[in-house]
Amino acid sequence: MRRFLWGTIVGLSSAFALGFASAEDSSASSKTKTAIFAGGCFWCIQPAFDKANGVIKTVVGYCGGTEPNPTYELVASEKTRYRESIEITYDPAKISYEQLLDIYWRQIDPTQADGQFTDVGPSYRAAIFYGNNDERKIAEASKDKLGRSRKFNKPIVTEILPATTFYPAEAYHQKYYQQNPEQFEAFERGSGRISFERKTWDDRK
Repeated sequence: MRRFLWGTIVGLSSAFALGFASAEDSSASSKTKTAIFAGGCFWCIQPAFDKANGVIKTVVGYCGGTEPNPTYELVASEKTRYRESIEITYDPAKISYEQLLDIYWRQIDPTQADGQFTDVGPSYRAAIFYGNNDERKIAEASKDKLGRSRKFNKPIVTEILPATTFYPAEAYHQKYYQQNPEQFEAFERGSGRISFERKTWDDRK
């Protein structure tokens, strides 16, 4: 009888602890938000967001299309409306959506309509995918602010679009800059992205 009672008590305690932990996880998860941006090659825009304080997780993948479970091969065929994208999970108490946009603008050429740098094609076109009306308004205000800054001598053409389902890309694409640092650095430099960022955003000029 004692063994039965002790087992019951332990079982109830464990259930309570698991329930509490689950509630805690749920509470923590409810405090986070997600943002989705397309900025050309998704390998190249991931590092900057990974370094940002308040960003909890980043996943590269595909957004903007309609076919379920797209693969890299399908998206690269340019026969869908998917764009290489990044989904950012963040803590809004530490970093705002507007601040994420500030990081985003520095990763792309917002005046290029046919892709990004040497990556040309529909799947490489830049876009801000908003999840609600508040994000849409913040994105539009951020885009207007960038245009008024006269940082660029061409119109800002980055699209602001409603988000569709985001699908994570294959594992070999995730954190590519960590998995293959030498290849990544060569690709990033060869694309012209680094020289453009330095020329446009170097505050020491």
